[in-house]
Amino acid sequence: MNIQILCVGKLKERHWTEAAAEYRKRLGSYCSLSIEEVKEEKAPPELSPAEEKKVREKEGRELLRRIREQSYVITLEIGGRSLSSEALAEKLGDLGVQGKSDVVFVIGGSLGLSRAVSQRADLRLSFSAFTFPHQLMRVILLEQLYRSFKILRGETYHK
Repeated sequence: MNIQILCVGKLKERHWTEAAAEYRKRLGSYCSLSIEEVKEEKAPPELSPAEEKKVREKEGRELLRRIREQSYVITLEIGGRSLSSEALAEKLGDLGVQGKSDVVFVIGGSLGLSRAVSQRADLRLSFSAFTFPHQLMRVILLEQLYRSFKILRGETYHK
């Protein structure tokens, strides 16, 4: 399976980069993984709703430009569908059986995803009702992907 993670912004802090690198290494045995970072637009704290929308749309255009037409797209959104780790593993397994081997996960920036990106999603996925920094969300996603592949193969992993 080819998994692409598209995300807005870079991992800057050492603890995020080290955690992400560890899970990337672990995932190497299970899938082909690529991570592409889209530039996070500058957004001062005092933006109007219209200015926030403009930032999301600009980031969204860049994200959409990097998604192939045949890819199965899963966006990470607070309002998305909640799945257990086992259900996510089952979903990934089902996609493989259906011949959908190109899966793209999309993580938005600090202002979230544009409507166009959300509409492109085949699955809108929520990991929690909480809001997480997008850097942490990348690490959480990598860990859950690793956990999913361990579940699919019937391998043990700490609980």
